[in-house]
Formats: sequence, structure tokens, C-alpha cells
Amino acid sequence: MLSYIQHLFADIGLWTAIGVTLVAGLMRGFAGFGSAMLMAPIFAILFGSADMILTVVAIETIVSIQLFPQVRRHADWKTLAPMSIAACIAMPFGVWALASVDKGTIVTAVSAIIVAFVSLMWLGWTYRGRRSPIASATVGALSGAMMATTSVGGPPVLLYLLSGSDPPAVNRANIVTYYFLTQFLLIAIVLVSGVAGWDALARAVVLFPMMVLGAWLGGRLFHGLASERVYRNVALAILFATGLFGLLRNLVFS
Repeated sequence: MLSYIQHLFADIGLWTAIGVTLVAGLMRGFAGFGSAMLMAPIFAILFGSADMILTVVAIETIVSIQLFPQVRRHADWKTLAPMSIAACIAMPFGVWALASVDKGTIVTAVSAIIVAFVSLMWLGWTYRGRRSPIASATVGALSGAMMATTSVGGPPVLLYLLSGSDPPAVNRANIVTYYFLTQFLLIAIVLVSGVAGWDALARAVVLFPMMVLGAWLGGRLFHGLASERVYRNVALAILFATGLFGLLRNLVFS
């Protein structure tokens, strides 16, 4: 792996990915979400859709490992259990789609999901239905399939979990715990299926420190400079621009 990491630093695509990961970390530091959505379409263009899945999910998994011990006592396990189980069941179908669909289609799908999610957030749309095991499992299945195919499984979970009346500590714990419970299995499925290999994990090892640095800088530089609403809107604007770039790139160059 060491020789491969040395080879990576000679690749201009990696330097682009380092910059993107740093910005993704900044977003996580001041907005608390959106890092995977920012990295996914650009990494898919740089490295291919399968490698993008493994690299992004591995980076996010390390973050989840760090955060889970801090939040687990606040998690709502009645909601998370059916959601996580359904997500894990749906993941092999998502990996099958990943292996069957070309990179351009994956980039377009990721970009469209991001644009739709940001638009819904800006419009203030929230899930109005009742939270139940069936509803939670449905959201989890959709998220699991999306995560395995695009690495972006967050939108349905975020829209579902944030629509309730839970306090911020519970929402944060639920989101962190959901990813903690599902991302390990996705990494294993992708590796066992052979659609991506260990090189993608080596790339994640190189990029992860930039995520940590970006998150630290985001917390330090933006704390107290503006309201949470400003942070959120800046993050959404960056995500919208990223998604729009992915859509337009494929329309222009397809």
C-alpha cells in the first residue's frame, strides 16, 4: 500500500481530490453535513464510480467511528433498527446496479439527487407522515440502495429524520449512528464483489487527514462569524453548484 500511496501523489487527480476533500471537511465543520455529497460527483469523474463509492464511504466511516461513542446514548434505536436493517438488505442490489451502469449515468444520478435534495431543503419541505417501523424500513431501503450505487444515501434519511420534533442532539446521534451501522457492510460488499479494490481504500487513507483538517478549520474559522442559517445556506449553495456542475458536464460532453 505504501508504494501505491507514493504513486498517488504523482497523480494530478489526487491533488484535485485533496482540495475537494478539504472543502468537504470545511462544510462538515461549519454545517455538519454534505461532505459525501460534495465529494461523490467529483470523485466519480476523477476515479470512476466504483472507486468513488469505496473511497467516499471509507472516509465517512472513519468519521463515524470517531463520532459514534460521543452520540450513541442519544440515538433513537426504535427508528434506527428497522432503517439500518433495511438499508443493509438493499445494499447488494445497489452494488449490482453500480457494476451494471456506466460512469456517466452514475455521475448524472448523483448530481440529480444532490440538486433535488438541496432544492427541497431550500423550499423547507419535510416529511409529514407518521414515523413507523414500515416507514423507517422504506427510507432505509431507499438510502441503502442509493448509498451502494452513488455513495449518496443521506438525502432520504436526512429529510426523514430531521422532519420530526426530536432535539438536535437526537437528530445528530441518529444520523451518525445510522452511518456507523451501515457503512462497514457496504465496504465489505464492494470489496467482496470486486467492483472496487484496495487501491480505493489507500486513496481514502491519503485523503482522510484533509477531511479532519478541513473540519477543524471549519469549526475554528467560522465559529461566531455568522449565524447557523448562513452556514447552512453556504453549504447548500456549494452542494447545488457541485450537483449542477455534474449535470451540465454530462449533458455537454455526453
